[in-house]
Amino acid sequence: MPPELMSLELSPPELATERPLQASRGLPTAANVQRSLRQCLSIAAELLYDHGHVLETITLPQRGLAQRELVALSAAAPTWATCQQVMETSEAATFNEYGRFVLTSLGRELMFDMFGQGAADCA
Repeated sequence: MPPELMSLELSPPELATERPLQASRGLPTAANVQRSLRQCLSIAAELLYDHGHVLETITLPQRGLAQRELVALSAAAPTWATCQQVMETSEAATFNEYGRFVLTSLGRELMFDMFGQGAADCA
């Protein structure tokens, strides 16, 4: 896990119940990071649907969200920017060769674990 992710705190209202990423209640930091990443993937899925997208928009490596779509999502739902940062920092998302935001194999695998085959057919 990248060191900068170890001290990342999530602050938007939807993530307010999330504890800072530090060892607490005997849980190792890596478990907290994974829980935060899973929470962000879940929020991202909800925000995509709420704004007219489908999960395949980010789960298929050849698709992705264009920069203008990312800006629109961030403006409409500030939580998106935080989740995008968590996904990128944890290496669960990146930009493809077309400059579009997509999940990496790690992100697709987690999305598949959470939402099933229809969410991430290519995981």
